[in-house]
Amino acid sequence: MKKILSAAVAFLAFSLFMPSGVAAETNGAAAELKALVAKVNTKLEADKKTAEDLAPELKEFDALLAKHKGEKTDEVAQIQLMEAMLYLQVLDNSDKGIQLIKQLKTDFPDSKPARNADQILESVKKQAEAKKIQAALAEGSKFPDFSEKDTAGKPLSIANYKGKVVLLDFWATWCGPCVHELPNVIKTYDAYHKQGFEIIGISLDKDQEKLASFTKEKSMTWVQYFDGLVWQNKLATKYGITSIPATFLLDGQGTIIGKDLRGEDLDKTVAKALAKK
Repeated sequence: MKKILSAAVAFLAFSLFMPSGVAAETNGAAAELKALVAKVNTKLEADKKTAEDLAPELKEFDALLAKHKGEKTDEVAQIQLMEAMLYLQVLDNSDKGIQLIKQLKTDFPDSKPARNADQILESVKKQAEAKKIQAALAEGSKFPDFSEKDTAGKPLSIANYKGKVVLLDFWATWCGPCVHELPNVIKTYDAYHKQGFEIIGISLDKDQEKLASFTKEKSMTWVQYFDGLVWQNKLATKYGITSIPATFLLDGQGTIIGKDLRGEDLDKTVAKALAKK
């Protein structure tokens, strides 16, 4: 699923760098690229996302670049950008992807994709850093603590919940999958709170009043951390969160015993952890 979502991000980049509707449709390179991206997305939807699966499409990217060699336009530069995004976001080949992004500045210096190359490279760097942080947050490892204040202005840290089973829930009211999963979270909280189960919500919302209204309406009585910075949220950045919902279930000593648990898996893991107390 994450790979397919990443491809959608790549396609969004394609849309942003395209010239304008009518011009794009009548331009040969842009039309050819649009058809090629559609082929890639069709394979991704079928869960075909390896280098072997996408070998024909990768060859087609190179063929398009060769066909339009000498054309230093935004549309042709976009072909190289999309190939780079395919390596970065789908094939997880950062070396090749970065090489192609850097090459944009040399091959298409006056194009819009080239002018955005440094910004893209910085984003790739941040994603790599986030991935490294996430890799360290494996089950069995201690979750690094924080010291902040909740929306009520009270001290908030994992240490305050020593001896409790705690769910760290990175979420937002605007996140469809978060809201979809919420009934399961509330059900688990209601079932096990009195036995020692707690939740710390870490909201990536921008509007605190909307957050307060939403949590009140849904009877979400657990604490929330909010700073209004959305994806630049202090704790989300600290723990390498690049997609939500993202959850970490911690035992009474702050050790990670589950990640991204949903539905019955959350219920069963919480019950098992409480039984060990």
